Amino acid sequence: MLFLVRMDVHIPLDMAPAVADDIKAREKAYAQDLQRSGKWKHLYRVVGEYANYSIFDVESNDELHALLSGLPLFPYMTIKVTPLAKHPSSIA
Repeated sequence: MLFLVRMDVHIPLDMAPAVADDIKAREKAYAQDLQRSGKWKHLYRVVGEYANYSIFDVESNDELHALLSGLPLFPYMTIKVTPLAKHPSSIA
């Protein structure tokens, strides 16, 4: 199952820089592991925002929820999920 996911990050302004840096480092490692596994197919930055659009390829809604809620930045995110289906005009 393919999903388009938009993630907007809202780190609290009063968070200690060292804490924020640690969370971001763990986030990067987690995201890269998911990309290597093939679950996180694509990751695109939204220009000028602390946000991204991503494509996930997972077995179920529950799997996607588990992966997203495992993100170290999850408590500081607004997430919008859009299920995707093959378009009948697509040549891919």
